[in-house]
Amino acid sequence: MAGAESLSFWWDSLNETGPDRPGLSGDCDVDVAIVGGGFTGLWTARTLLKNDPSLRVLVVEREICGFGASGRNGGWASAYFSASDTKIARENGPEVARSMRRAMNDAVVDVGQSASDDGIDCDFQRGGTIMAARSAAQRTRALHEVEEARILGISEEDFRFVEAKEASLMLNAPPVFGATFNPHCAAIHPAKLVRGLALSVERFGGTIVEHTSAVTLQPGGVGRRPCVVTAQGTVRADVVVRATEGWTSQFASTKKAVIPVYSLMIATEPLTQEQWDEIGLSNRETFADHRHMVIYGQRTADGRIAFGGRGAPYHFGSRIDPSFDHNEKVFRQLRQTLVELFPALGQTAITHQWGGPLGIPRDWYSSVGLDRTTGMAWAGGYVGDGVTTSNLAGRTLSDLILEQETELTALPWVNHRSPVWEPEPLRWLGVNGGLIASRWADSSERRHGTPSRLAEKMSGFLGH
Repeated sequence: MAGAESLSFWWDSLNETGPDRPGLSGDCDVDVAIVGGGFTGLWTARTLLKNDPSLRVLVVEREICGFGASGRNGGWASAYFSASDTKIARENGPEVARSMRRAMNDAVVDVGQSASDDGIDCDFQRGGTIMAARSAAQRTRALHEVEEARILGISEEDFRFVEAKEASLMLNAPPVFGATFNPHCAAIHPAKLVRGLALSVERFGGTIVEHTSAVTLQPGGVGRRPCVVTAQGTVRADVVVRATEGWTSQFASTKKAVIPVYSLMIATEPLTQEQWDEIGLSNRETFADHRHMVIYGQRTADGRIAFGGRGAPYHFGSRIDPSFDHNEKVFRQLRQTLVELFPALGQTAITHQWGGPLGIPRDWYSSVGLDRTTGMAWAGGYVGDGVTTSNLAGRTLSDLILEQETELTALPWVNHRSPVWEPEPLRWLGVNGGLIASRWADSSERRHGTPSRLAEKMSGFLGH
């Protein structure tokens, strides 16, 4: 795994990165072939093997396990799902929305319990998420979110509004007009978790091949099993699982299913106790605010702030390239935002800068499913909330593949089909126009103190 440390702070902070697994060595036949060695693929493989140890399960990874978003994200094991409770309730009814919310809350617990069961020390600490309202407009939006939660029957124990005084004690990022607090989130070290899951899959009897690029995923049909075609050989299986998240756009057959949008991050040097006393986050709460241009952060187990956000451009034709992982303009904006949140960090060194693509479906709605006529299964489109959702996906895929009807297989995201993205250049114009609009909306709200009408109009484009 030489060079993995350059992918993110998370990889660089590992004492050891784990085995360097060989690639595929010719054609093979398995029960389940999983394309993608990130959280989705590994949770799926782990759950399948726990439920049926006799299965022949093969994970095919182009680079190394955790190379993509699973090893570069913000480390939020949160209960946030890509589609809002309100959207799900509008389409499926309030009880269905509540069932989805319960499943996500339970998945946070399962991430921690599974890591503990497998002996994976991934710095799991369930401190919840505090999302500050740092303007009058953000306070209005936060209160509206809480009101919608109450209408849907979501209790104060699960999601509540925190007044300014209490919020400032938890997260001192002045000005603070209040905050929302969701207890269902843990801060984790994602690279430790993904490395540990890969080792767990192998201990449970699964096989992982790395440095093996899937060229095409061929669906099955009458008398024909689905297969994964690679340069090193063809894998035939009863079920092929596509677990490729942002890289889904690189297959010809799914080029417009999701788009890869880059999210970038920075990490500070370890902070002093005096700085932490001023900032807060004493329980390692993950944090953000209610602006339109997404930001996110956590207090790491070794006392840093890992902080990220959107703002990097979408690249024409859904291009993915290692050079896009670094954007000095966005890194500068992230540092400026971090210091604006916490002025005590004005002289604090930034030790790491990194980024990578995440997958966004056209309706901002994650999905998991299995087409039994072709033997093709999939999960993804997490819109940046994949650490926990991938765990739920893995357990759901296991139930679907093993033909078990459970509470998980009845959830509304199962077999959901998102519309495809528009062709270029409409896609490029729309996505990058949305980034500009988000910046403008945040600026307008800071100036005027009222929610942006432009942002309200953009909500339809964002699938809300």
